[in-house]
Amino acid sequence: MITSFNNKAVRDVMQLNQKAKARNKQGVFVAEGVKMFAEAPADRIEKVYIAQRMEGKLQEQYADKLGRLSCEIVADEIFDKMADTKTPQGVLCLVRQFHYNMEDLLAGKYRRSVAGKHIVINSSAVSEHGNKNQMLFIVLEDMQDPGNLGTVFRTGEGAGVDGIIMSSRTADVYNPKTIRSTMGSVYRVPFLYAEDLCGAIRAMQKQDINVYAAHLKKSKRYDTYDYRAGTAFLIGNESAGLSEETAQCADAYLKIPMEGQVESLNAAVASSILLYEAYRQRSSR
Repeated sequence: MITSFNNKAVRDVMQLNQKAKARNKQGVFVAEGVKMFAEAPADRIEKVYIAQRMEGKLQEQYADKLGRLSCEIVADEIFDKMADTKTPQGVLCLVRQFHYNMEDLLAGKYRRSVAGKHIVINSSAVSEHGNKNQMLFIVLEDMQDPGNLGTVFRTGEGAGVDGIIMSSRTADVYNPKTIRSTMGSVYRVPFLYAEDLCGAIRAMQKQDINVYAAHLKKSKRYDTYDYRAGTAFLIGNESAGLSEETAQCADAYLKIPMEGQVESLNAAVASSILLYEAYRQRSSR
């Protein structure tokens, strides 16, 4: 059992929580909390740390999973120091980072499902548009808030998104706050960072994916477009929106109507509205 603040594992976990450089060097991230441990793929977990107060309960609930993993019991006061949250739940694990590539993403090799079924539009919609590519993506340019980024992952999974593509200046998906905000979706939703975001957009367009930019200039209402074919939504930075360079790569501009004096919506909220409009259209009969 770990009983000292000077234990190397304690210092290592704290550094992983605080520094992206450390996470990337080791190729792991910290997933904290019972839900994040329970949903983490066992074959990607490198180590589990359990607070002494939670040992019996976790062994009772997850005996089979824990029996296949390397686990360490930690004195309560030490565990609370290791944790990133103010009220730790008593378990955290080190998970190997995920790596996806653009070619496989667009080829559908990572296509995943919600409740065991991926949304498939009806055959008449396919024939009407002459396009069998029904993939759905969200593209983020320089989103900075970890909570917003995590919410996009969570909403994206719920709406059946096939992947999330981010600019290189977007917040770190492995930031502990982002990880918690995903509520486990980070384990299931494919994602990647693109050094050349416009290049990534062009690659999608070559696969007959229609790219829509959330933009105020010369925009049409978001609910006037047909998203039943391949679709990608571009969402910009929380304060600055999309850069002109990225916006110009889009096939069309869209806007979400607003009342009152509101100038813009939260980026994660806007993403949710757009993704669920695509979900609505694709799931309607």
